[in-house]
Amino acid sequence: MYEGERSPLNCFGELILANRIFIRGVNWIGDAVMTLPALRCIRNAFKEEEIYLMVKKWVSEVFLHNPHINHIIEYRDEYKGVKGKILASRTLKKYSFSKAIVLQNAFDAAALVYLSGIPERIGYNRDARGFLLTKAIEINEKTKRLHHTLYYLNLLKEDGIDTVYCHPWIYLTLQERMDAQRKLEVLRRPIVVLNPGATYGSAKRWPTEYFSRLAEMVINRLEGSIVITGSQAEQIVTEEILKGLKERDSIMNLTGRTSLRQLIGILSQADVVITNDSGPMHLAYAVGTPLVAIFGSTDPELTGPPSFVDPLAVGLNSRIEFDIPARVLFKKVECSPCFERDCRKGEPLCLKKISPEEVFETITNLLPQKKAVFFDRDGTLCHDAHYLNNKKDLHIYPEVQHLYRLKEKGFLLIGVSNQSGIARGLVDRSVNEEINKIFIDDYGFEAFYYCPHHPEENCACRKPSPGMLLKARAEYGIDLKSSVVVGDKDTDMQMAKAVGARAIFIRTEKNRDSRHADAVIENLSELHEII
Repeated sequence: MYEGERSPLNCFGELILANRIFIRGVNWIGDAVMTLPALRCIRNAFKEEEIYLMVKKWVSEVFLHNPHINHIIEYRDEYKGVKGKILASRTLKKYSFSKAIVLQNAFDAAALVYLSGIPERIGYNRDARGFLLTKAIEINEKTKRLHHTLYYLNLLKEDGIDTVYCHPWIYLTLQERMDAQRKLEVLRRPIVVLNPGATYGSAKRWPTEYFSRLAEMVINRLEGSIVITGSQAEQIVTEEILKGLKERDSIMNLTGRTSLRQLIGILSQADVVITNDSGPMHLAYAVGTPLVAIFGSTDPELTGPPSFVDPLAVGLNSRIEFDIPARVLFKKVECSPCFERDCRKGEPLCLKKISPEEVFETITNLLPQKKAVFFDRDGTLCHDAHYLNNKKDLHIYPEVQHLYRLKEKGFLLIGVSNQSGIARGLVDRSVNEEINKIFIDDYGFEAFYYCPHHPEENCACRKPSPGMLLKARAEYGIDLKSSVVVGDKDTDMQMAKAVGARAIFIRTEKNRDSRHADAVIENLSELHEII
């Protein structure tokens, strides 16, 4: 919900006044992604409050459909300068915010919440702005060396907010994912996305001739396809890459031709993303796509993928809902990381040392080779006992004993199950794991994943979100687009569609059909012939 939309009214048509939290967000796409775990912690700490996030327009699409935010307020160009801050503060005063959390580092951000009269103002004590905050969190050299994701979480921790690290997650709709699938369906797989730009400067950009050589390797050796992405301003970079190619039949150029949301959708459906340290690098891991990140003048310890995030560095627990196959290529030469926009020595040696052959080898190691059939549990493999919490109530369907025939066709058998009963206190986690282990020990399943979270947590692993499939892909090297999902609920079918897997719906007395299914069966005995 954006500024200008009407606030909720009660049944008498009166304005509902709720406690309101104001967050001044950051200005760049990559930084915005790295604030996502902090936003989730803020929501968990203030479940009943309305949360407003102020960001610039080009960043706002990162937060679209994010359930941890109630409203997005656009930071407009006219809000710049002293007069602009007064104008913006007048707008914010109308909301009667009770608390402001300033994630942005700038002096202007603290000045804005001060002028807006927000009684509680939290932010880092930097850029000589401490006097504008009611709680200025001290910053030291250790804080400055934190990965940026932890930097934002540490601010909350120091404010006394219960803080847990979770991987950043961007909430795409199923339609957005399927639109991207349709866009890419004309291409041969594997589909490798190249993101050759970097807004920060040329010292972060891998040479264009290297991208050209890598593209030819993917096309000729893997018989795959290349998608080139970037902003309108990066057209010249893409043109240099295209000039270095002998043939362009397996190349889709999307540079300057997508909105940010469309780009995120494309990244979510790629087999691998090759990217400089840039906004799209962060977007790729926030939708769970395998990636190769190439670092030059910057430091992956500060802005790298989640594998570089160590929550223990600030005493935080972590909750990992899905895994991200990410590799960082970084050649530390004498002058790196220099954090310069342009290399003072001409061509950045740190980037020249990363060869196309090394990147290609990294790609081949990341590409999944296996396929799997994913099964929902309750209602699909066994009778749905409604919060199964006793092995005596477990009644496995007799057809399950024949699923081994799918393994003979080269499929792994993997379970994926929503188990919110654990969060509700209705199912014991150990009992759930004992039941899942029966399918592994007695029926040949390789693994059995489950989501223990309450639906209101809006986690990445609860179906129809594909987090459990992404975790299986990372741990078992599974090609999800060559795989199958079998279940008795529409959420199972939506999960399959989200990753491009085949969706097979099994009818039960409760659920007879799904509009997202590719095929419908009456029982598991029909499965062998369909697959």
